[in-house]
Amino acid sequence: MSKRIRAKYKIDRRLRVNLWGRPKSPFNKREYGPGLHGQRRKKPSDYGLQLQAKQKLKGYYGNIGERQFRRYYERANDIKGDTSENLIGILERRLDAVVYRLKFVPTVFSARQFINHGHIRVNGKRVNIPSYMVQDGDVIEVKEKSRELPMVLEAVASPERDVPDYMTVDHKKMSGSFVRAPLLADVPYPVQMEPNLVIEFYSR
Repeated sequence: MSKRIRAKYKIDRRLRVNLWGRPKSPFNKREYGPGLHGQRRKKPSDYGLQLQAKQKLKGYYGNIGERQFRRYYERANDIKGDTSENLIGILERRLDAVVYRLKFVPTVFSARQFINHGHIRVNGKRVNIPSYMVQDGDVIEVKEKSRELPMVLEAVASPERDVPDYMTVDHKKMSGSFVRAPLLADVPYPVQMEPNLVIEFYSR
């Protein structure tokens, strides 16, 4: 088992949710945290709820680092409108999230690796930065030589999830477009996300 898969499973059990809705998640068999005291439960404080909401959102997008995640919050806070909705819109603009949503890869972790290895082009130019911010109307495509990779073909054929309405995709051409930033209600999270609690956490 790779370090990436182990880390993903560890996040699921630590947060006590099947974060990505995968049928192979260990949480499906063991609905409690890891370790000797994993089955103990106590009512979390307000701070604990806010912290867990932050960890869920960070974990879902590939375990984003704290410094970078806080920058996303600060950027969302500077934009007019609902800060929690702005935060979701920013996270969904990440290139690794977009590649995952377009079903070019099976997981957000594999999306990060796929981009790092130079398999993705944005508007015809190679981009190898997973945190690259995609803009409305940008065209994202898999490099021609990479379109027959088994991982890509399996992800496209998988019935586990659908491409959301705020993106368009042509899997025959392995090309898609980011139409607009979504609202929280538009994003197909397998578990309930509470970005409002994340905003409260950073606003303390």
